[in-house]
Amino acid sequence: MLKQYDVIIAGSGVAGLYCALNFPADKTVLVLCKENMEESNTDLAQGGVAAVLDLQEDSYDLHIEDTMIAGHRENDPVSVDLLVKEGPCDVRRLYQEFGVDFDKRPDGSLNATLEGGHCRRRIVHHKDSTGHEISQKLCAAVRQRSNIEIAEYSILYHLDRIDGGFFAHILQKDQAVVTAAPYVVLATGGIGQVYRYTTNSPIATGDGIRLAWEMGCRISHLDYVQFHPSSFAGGDTTTRQRFLISEAVRGEGAYLLNCHKERFMHLYDQRLELAPRDVVAKSIILESRRQADEHFYLDIAYKGEEFLKKRFPMIYEKCLASGVDMTKEPIPIFPCHHYLMGGIRVNTNAKTDIDRLYAAGECACTGVHGRNRLASNSLLEGLVFGRRAAQDICRKMHQGQFTPPPLPQPDNTHGAPLPKGMDTAINDIMQRASFVLPDMGAVREGLKTIDRYMARLKMGQFALTREYIETLSLATMAHIILKEIQAR
Repeated sequence: MLKQYDVIIAGSGVAGLYCALNFPADKTVLVLCKENMEESNTDLAQGGVAAVLDLQEDSYDLHIEDTMIAGHRENDPVSVDLLVKEGPCDVRRLYQEFGVDFDKRPDGSLNATLEGGHCRRRIVHHKDSTGHEISQKLCAAVRQRSNIEIAEYSILYHLDRIDGGFFAHILQKDQAVVTAAPYVVLATGGIGQVYRYTTNSPIATGDGIRLAWEMGCRISHLDYVQFHPSSFAGGDTTTRQRFLISEAVRGEGAYLLNCHKERFMHLYDQRLELAPRDVVAKSIILESRRQADEHFYLDIAYKGEEFLKKRFPMIYEKCLASGVDMTKEPIPIFPCHHYLMGGIRVNTNAKTDIDRLYAAGECACTGVHGRNRLASNSLLEGLVFGRRAAQDICRKMHQGQFTPPPLPQPDNTHGAPLPKGMDTAINDIMQRASFVLPDMGAVREGLKTIDRYMARLKMGQFALTREYIETLSLATMAHIILKEIQAR
């Protein structure tokens, strides 16, 4: 690791990698990866990328309206306009420049699908593993750039502001190191591990949001959490990470069934199975209360074995490995945590309240999602605002020479061992207090416990480990979410 860089990017999902690829070859970029480079929520994304690529069959106005409806019109209209109108160029770059293999029709055109909340077939995809395909191709492109250094198993845990930039404190494996840069981009992803069950990667603990909050950045709408209606609920139910049954399965015609194997969405929304995610998740919870039963299913077996194995090969294999053959029987599903609409408040160039500090991807609050994200707008947001962050930084880089003072000594990593079970206790509190429909009594009691945890974590002189950093981040995320729910 060098003593200084032009830019430090924390995170190797779509926002971080695409941001790095938008810097010229004469700028030194450090990409920090919490695990290996490929580990991210992007890699887990299934459905696809929503983009208006055919202006004869679709329009920007329709995509904007679908996004606003899904977000309950709490979206920022300027950011939504940028997302929808600039996004198609970034999506074209994915397959034209970086070789992303989107599915095609026999005539060679892109095979766009439909998902809940969309009025047109505008989601381009690579089977049912679009995020993995995009991640692999962007990782390969980054590795080919000599100006980009990749630091795996490295967590940015603290930033010191200095004249013209930052000292970045990094835990690299078990060693604390310090480097410097005039610009930092936080692309650290979401907060899934704060809940008992999540579709997110184990690395999604809100580290970047916690760091920005500690520095004084505005954190907006952290309580705007999306619970995906169709996470897999079969197999080992003790596993915290649930794999997703993609929105595209409903888009291709799957039926939602209750414990009696009966369709029920007509009782809650006229859009039936193609209602936005928050509507479907709430409908499942209300139906579970009506039936006093939490067994729910997604049934697409009528589409036939040949179609399902070709269209959803990854989902088919994962279900089969857990004893469910989706070509012959309904898939057991239930809502679980999936996505964060809020985060670090940024402007349309992904800039935070702090000079030279940027945030992009799920950890940022651009305002494009409002209260609820429209399906397949997440990868698009990472592309658009990751690029815009890089472009804004490039415009400013000529403004003075960055000469940091001597690097400080790295932090001492030794200290007391972290008490066991604090992270699990946080999960249990959040699951009781704010799963789909908040419980205000549990919110109030949970907040008292969370605040005790935070005080203990900050005063306990614990060893500087990954476990400590993540537990502090989880407690901070829980504190902010519960405070926002209480205020609302």
